[in-house]
Amino acid sequence: MPALSRICGARSQCRTIRYRTRHMATLISAPSIIKAAGNKPKVIEEYIGRVNSKTTSTSVARMQSPAGWVEPGQKPEFDEFTVVLKGMLRVKTATETLDVRAGQAVIAHRGEWVQYSSPEDGGAEYIAVCLPAFSPDTVHRDS
Repeated sequence: MPALSRICGARSQCRTIRYRTRHMATLISAPSIIKAAGNKPKVIEEYIGRVNSKTTSTSVARMQSPAGWVEPGQKPEFDEFTVVLKGMLRVKTATETLDVRAGQAVIAHRGEWVQYSSPEDGGAEYIAVCLPAFSPDTVHRDS
């Protein structure tokens, strides 16, 4: 619940403001394993998001996809920011194909069609951040 505070400035002009009290830091002790879409098993470890921390504004997950993995295309209602840690993640859009390698990042914008895959030997390991948080109801995968 918002708290109230009275602030007085020059010439004794005072006003009351509302502010939200801050909570202490929240430790996320372990991720939740989320079932992944695609032709091969992919590991999704959600640290922050709708499942593990009940956070709807943002999700943060570590992904490990095997060589040859491809997921259905999607047209999500969220922005997805991805940093590749190992290997190569292929990101196909309606107009181009990007090969995102370890140490690189890519932004997939909400409302744009995108498809992820890891075609090279060794697969890919990456961190994905979604704003708002990923949801099966808002990813809109191809059928």
